Parts: sequence; structure tokens; C-alpha cells
Amino acid sequence: MSQYGPLKLHVPEPTGRPGCKTDFSYLHLSPPGEVPKPPIDVAAVDTGGLAYSLVRVLDDDGRAVGPWAPEISNDLLRAGMRAMLKTRIFDGRMLTAQRKKKISFYMQSLGEEAIGTAHALALEQGDMCFPTYRQQSILLSRDVSLVTMMCQLMSNERDPLKGRQLPVMYSDRENGFFTISGNLATQFIQAVGWAMASAIKGDTRIASAWIGDGATAEADFHTALTFAHVYRAPVILNVVNNQWAISTFQAIAGGEGATFAGRGVGCGIASLRVDGNDFLAVYSASCWAAERARRNLGPTLIEWVTYRAGPHSTSDDPTKYRPGDDWSHFPLGDPIERFKKHLILLGIWSDAEHDAVRAELDAEILAAQKEAESHGTLVDGHVPSAASIFEDVYKDMPEHLRRQRQQLGV
Repeated sequence: MSQYGPLKLHVPEPTGRPGCKTDFSYLHLSPPGEVPKPPIDVAAVDTGGLAYSLVRVLDDDGRAVGPWAPEISNDLLRAGMRAMLKTRIFDGRMLTAQRKKKISFYMQSLGEEAIGTAHALALEQGDMCFPTYRQQSILLSRDVSLVTMMCQLMSNERDPLKGRQLPVMYSDRENGFFTISGNLATQFIQAVGWAMASAIKGDTRIASAWIGDGATAEADFHTALTFAHVYRAPVILNVVNNQWAISTFQAIAGGEGATFAGRGVGCGIASLRVDGNDFLAVYSASCWAAERARRNLGPTLIEWVTYRAGPHSTSDDPTKYRPGDDWSHFPLGDPIERFKKHLILLGIWSDAEHDAVRAELDAEILAAQKEAESHGTLVDGHVPSAASIFEDVYKDMPEHLRRQRQQLGV
């Protein structure tokens, strides 16, 4: 018998459950403006401190402070606010549509709008994003057709993917949005491979990959890091740590006593841990990582610390596994409210304009929804033509399928 007694298995537990208030002290926050900004060509090993601190720009008064405060035009700031508001309103409308059974399934990005929006604004035309199902803000910040997005959600006759993808799994090559995959983490290795191909061709485009904290436990995550490091792939590796997978706290994926950004440093990749609810911090860190990739300085892994304010999906009830008012106590706050305070402080925004823009966007989204619904929803029993079964499957349709289509009369 060992002198130390029997072995015990450690199973991480969240610091908050239904009926009690979450203790968020585990987050280890840094004061705004405190974290240094290293030179663009910093060695990966020298970013260890950045992987365990937290890059923040906006302070509690809405001021941009510290070395990470970006140089950014007022027009881009206003565009960022509009895109975040558009994303939140779009999410709200589509959630209601699902509850009315017009679409089968939906996933919000409530509380995470700053991450996709600011990151998209930091990239260039031609760069390719490999997102998860919670980065619709990338598309909305690029003014992708609302009607097209909604038709995909409704799987109707105008669905650009013709019902061959789950709702929320968009695909838009022209706007740098690679087809979302339902297989967790596979987009990480896809992005690294795409970035390697861009470098092999001598192109100038970079890739940006997205993953949630839970999916970092998948083998593809670690494979992607290895290839990105070895070949110095021009890719940004984004880990959205919104504290929860479907119903599993981020510690189960390895976030207890360590950070997800720390994994990047361990693999020889420059890494940052950033306040994902701070629009300016997201934009600044994204620009820094993109420049490293374009200058052949290798990949960057960024852990975005945020909070999933709503359910994992419309099939989830988060009150079963966490406090129902967690988001109102999350120490990094609401990204839209924080950014709004900053814009008002700059004198380029106001409460009145905020309300007016919100009403304008709501009307735009409602009009798009009415148009999308005219092409069919799940609740109206409208069934697309059977011809879609045969289209876009083979370059040259085999004869036996041609006969079957003729027999159906479509």
C-alpha cells in the first residue's frame, strides 16, 4: 500500500451552478492598458506572458488606454457598431422565427458580437475565414444578403445550399467564409492547409480559423497547431473561450489552471489572450496577428475571453447547468454597451443615434425576413421542387439519374 493513500481522479467543476452565483475570479483579468504590446517580430517563446495575462483597451469609463489602443478611423468605429447591432437584432429575429417553427434550429452569438465583427474588419478582401456556427457577425459585417442568409436558415427554394446543410452553417466563398462543418475542430486543420497552399502558391492571402473552448479537446486542434508551427503557416488561430461548451464548463477542455492561449506557446506559436468583449482590443490584436502572417512571421493563436450569454442552441436550456443571470454578472460586460460608451465619449455617437440605428436595422431585417419567408418556411408546408435532388451533384449527370428525373417530371 502506498504511503500516500489511494489515488483520486480530479473532475473539474464550474464555479457556479443553478441556484448560486458564479465566482468569476478564476478568469485572472488584467487591468485595461496594462499588458505590453511586443514588436511584430517577437519570438513565440517570448509571448508566454501574453498568453496568461489579458489584453484590454477599454476601461470602465469608455476610454481607450494602453499600448494596444489602435489607430482606427471614426468611420470604421461606426461601421463596427452598426455590424454588432445588426448581428444582435438578426439573432433575435431568427430565434423568434425558430420558436414559431419557421426554421428548425438556430444558434445565437449573443455576447460575442465584438469578436467576429472587429476581426472581420481587420482582415482584407480575399482572406479566408474558417468559422464555427457562432461567427455570423463576420458575414453581417460584410453586408452579405440578409435574404440569402435567411433562406439558408429556412431551407427553402432560395436556399443557396439547397437544403444540404444544417441551418446556421453558411457558405460564402466571395465573402471569405468557408463552408461551416458540423464535425467539431475540422475547420482548424482546413484553415492551416489553406494557408499553407496560399504560401506555396506565393499568394498574399491569409487564413483565419475559429474554434470553441470545448472543441480544443479534439485531436484536430492539436494537429493544426503542429502543422501551423512547423511550416509557419500564414494563419490566425482563434479560440473563442465563451466559458461553456454545450453544457460542459471550459475547465473540462483544459482551461483550469491554464489558458488555451498557453497551448499555442507550448507548440511554438506566438499567442495572445484577449478581452473578447472589447471591440478595440479585438481589432488591435487581430491586426497584429494578421500583419505577422502577411510578413511571413508565422501563425498566431488568440484566445478570446468572452461569455455565451444565451443557450448553446435552440435545443438547449442553460438554466439546467448554470445560473440564469450569469451574463449580467460577467466581469467583462456587454460588448455593445462598452463600445457604445466609448463612441459617445469620442463624440461620434449618442443614445438617440443608437436607438435610431437600432430601429433602422430592425426594419431592414424584418423586411428581409418577409421576403425570405415568401420563398417558403418549415411551418407553411412549402416543399421545394424534387429537381434539387439531382442538381449540383455530378458535373455530368449519369444516365440512370437522368431517367429517374424524367420519370418524376422535374
